[in-house]
Amino acid sequence: MTHSTPNGGSAGGFGLTRWFGVVSMAAITVIAVASVWLLSWFVTQRMLLQEGTLTRDFVHSLMLVETAMQDYVANPKEAPSADVEEAFQHLARMPDMLRANLYDLQRRVLWSSDRTLIGRQFGPNEELDFALRGAVVVEKKTQQERVNGKSEYEALTQPDDLFVEIYVPVTESRTGRVIGAIEFYKNPRGLMHLLAQLRHFIALGAIGFGLLLFAALFGLVRRADGLIQAQQRQLVENETFAVVGEMSSVVAHGIRNPLAAMRSSAELIVDSASGPPRAGDARATQEAAQDIVEQADRLGAWLRELLSYTRSNEGASQPLSVAPLVQSCLQEFGRELERRHVRARAELADDLPAVRGDALFVGQVLRSVLANALDAVQDGGRITVSAAPDERRRLLTLRVQDNGHGMSRTQRAQAGSPFFTTKANGMGVGLALARRVLERHGGRLHIASEEGKGTVVSISLRLASST
Repeated sequence: MTHSTPNGGSAGGFGLTRWFGVVSMAAITVIAVASVWLLSWFVTQRMLLQEGTLTRDFVHSLMLVETAMQDYVANPKEAPSADVEEAFQHLARMPDMLRANLYDLQRRVLWSSDRTLIGRQFGPNEELDFALRGAVVVEKKTQQERVNGKSEYEALTQPDDLFVEIYVPVTESRTGRVIGAIEFYKNPRGLMHLLAQLRHFIALGAIGFGLLLFAALFGLVRRADGLIQAQQRQLVENETFAVVGEMSSVVAHGIRNPLAAMRSSAELIVDSASGPPRAGDARATQEAAQDIVEQADRLGAWLRELLSYTRSNEGASQPLSVAPLVQSCLQEFGRELERRHVRARAELADDLPAVRGDALFVGQVLRSVLANALDAVQDGGRITVSAAPDERRRLLTLRVQDNGHGMSRTQRAQAGSPFFTTKANGMGVGLALARRVLERHGGRLHIASEEGKGTVVSISLRLASST
C-alpha cells in the first residue's frame, strides 16, 4: 500500500511537488537568465545605435554649416586651412571623445585628433568599409579587444574597460554622394551608466517575475498533488473493498463445489437408511460418508490457506511449481470424475519452469476452469491439462481442453464476463474472477471454443525468472 509523505509524493514513489519545485526552479532560472541577457543585449544595441544616429546627425549638421570642411574632404589639399582646422576641432571637442579620425575614399587619414596618424593608412577594417558605403556602424569594444585589435588602436588610451567605436559616412550635401568617413572612439560614461542601470532593473524584474511565477505554479501543483494523493488514498480504499468483495466471491465459488458433493453424499446416505436393506448399502454408505469427510477436510484446508493468506504481510507473488498444483486440483475432482466416468489426465513435462504467482489464487483459477470443463462434458468425456513454456515471451501457458458441447460464437464472446453463465444453477463469477486474478499476477486467460467440438481454456502465467 502506498503511504503519502509530508514533503509531497509517496514513499518510494514519484514526489510530484518536490520534483516540480526543482525542475521548475531550474527552468525559470534558465529562462530568466536568458531573458536578462537577451533584453540587455537588445537594449544595449538600440542605445548604441541611437548614439551612432545622434553622432551622424551632428556630423551632417556640421558639414552643412562648415562648407569649407566639406570641400576639403571632397578635394583634400596638402594641409587644411585655418577654417577647416577649426571645424575639425568641433569633432575633437565632442563629449566623451577619445579620438576622431577622418578618412577619404582611399582609406587614408585626412585628419585626426592624434596628429601622428594624419596621412597614414591602416590594415583591413570592415567597419570603415561599411561606412564608406553609406552605413552607420556602432561597435562596443573592451580593453582586451583594443590591445589585440586593429592597428589604428595604437596609442589609444581609455579610462574605462569599455569604449564605443562609431563610423559615420560623410556625404556631399548637394548630391548625397559619400566622400569620406569619420571614425569616433568615445567613452560615453553616461550611456554606460544608463545601460548598467537598465541591466540592473531588467535583472530585478526578471527575478521578481520568476519568483512570482514559481510561487503561483508551485502553489497550483502542490494543491494538485494534494488532490492526487487524496484520490490515490481513496482509490486504495476502494481497491481494498474490491479485494474484500473479490475474496468473498472466491470463497463462495470455492466452497460451492465441495458443498454440492457433500450434499450428494448425504442424500445417498439418507436414501440408504430410509429404504429396505439391500446388498452393498453398507459399502455405499461408507463411501458416501468418506466422501463427506474428504470434502470437509478439503474445505478446512482451503479455508486455512485463505486465512493464512489474508494474515500475511507479503503481497508479492512467489515462485510456483505448476505440476504439483495441477495434480492436486485433479485429485480434488477425483471422486466426481470417477462418478461421471470422465477421464482426466495431465500431460506435463518433468522440467517445466516455475511461474510467478500465488498458489491459492492460481489454484482457484485452475479449479474454476476444471469445474467448468467437468460441467461441459458428458459422461464418458475427457479432460486434458497440458503446459507449454514460451521462453521468448517469458510465459508458461496451461491448456485445459475438453470434448464437451462447446460454445456458440455469441456464448464465446460473452464467456468470462461477470454474471454470464450457461449453467442452470451457475452464478457467472468463476471465469470472471479467474481472469481478474490472472491479470493481477501479470497473466491472462483465453477461451477458444467451437460448438460441438469442445473448449480450450489457456491460462498464461509469467515465468518466475522474468522481471
